[in-house]
Amino acid sequence: MKNLLQNKKVLFITTKNIDYIRNIQEMDIIKKQARAFEVLGFADKGYPKRLLKLYWCLLFKNVKSFDVIFIGFAPQLVLPLFGFKFRKKTVIIDFFISLYDTVCCDRRKFSENGMIGRLLKRLDKRTLRKSDLIIADTKSHGRYFAKELGADENKIEVLYLEADRSIYRPLSVEKKDDAKGRFVVLYFGSCLPLQGVDVVLGAAGLLKDRKDILFYIIGPVEGRYELPKSDNIKYIPWLAQRELAEYIATADLCLAGHFNNNIEKAKRTIPGKAYIYEAMEKPMILGDNEAVRERYDESMSGIYFVPMGDAGALAEKIENAYSVMVKKLQKY
Repeated sequence: MKNLLQNKKVLFITTKNIDYIRNIQEMDIIKKQARAFEVLGFADKGYPKRLLKLYWCLLFKNVKSFDVIFIGFAPQLVLPLFGFKFRKKTVIIDFFISLYDTVCCDRRKFSENGMIGRLLKRLDKRTLRKSDLIIADTKSHGRYFAKELGADENKIEVLYLEADRSIYRPLSVEKKDDAKGRFVVLYFGSCLPLQGVDVVLGAAGLLKDRKDILFYIIGPVEGRYELPKSDNIKYIPWLAQRELAEYIATADLCLAGHFNNNIEKAKRTIPGKAYIYEAMEKPMILGDNEAVRERYDESMSGIYFVPMGDAGALAEKIENAYSVMVKKLQKY
């Protein structure tokens, strides 16, 4: 990727909001390598509005002066429609998600073999075929794109996600009153199926009588799951990023996941929260799969693995991590 960008004039296109962390990561790389670059994207909160504005601009955009077209999040929504404008240009795409895999296999909105599923798969394949370089978030995902969607393996390059270190960095924050003197275990998430929130709740339920352990479960879980009730489990519906960082800073152990064992995508991705915990230097528990082992292993301080889909194993690992911390404190 860096070679393709070196001393070139680059047009960066994204359907995602400009301040999205993956956009920032890629724009930083382009800025360091390119002779000049321009960004075509919008900050509107609504995805349809951003997309329509982008399409309108692309219709009239003169791209002749650019050497490289870099399409960020969801190139499937751009390249098949406007590829005719990018002929004779080097096209780089961030294939962060497969629409077919996400909509049909992960979230199961449509049948994999139904009309919509076949259409999305065709869209994925066409986008991959029209690209000169394909950026994937893990090696595991890259192998899937090659095997299932026909991507050329020689065109795939892995770029691991990064946390926004202007927000997520080691912080010194005093524990809240309800957490003082207790081992704090934190989980946050948007409750996507592959995250396995039910496994986290199951583990918290198994440890609901441990008054020396306090769970912070952050995310829209109410009304979606059967929630274990105990005064050692605190549910927080939503936090702004900087407030979330402060909560993470007070945690003794963080749960990263992914913990769902029934969705294959969960085994090919490294959860974004793992990068956040890593940036904040927090111990964490990861669901054991080939993707997370591309980057983490047990020899690293504060890294724990559990079998995916097993609430009992997660509860046991939390207790083990607690014991390790207690033993370390006893040495001093």
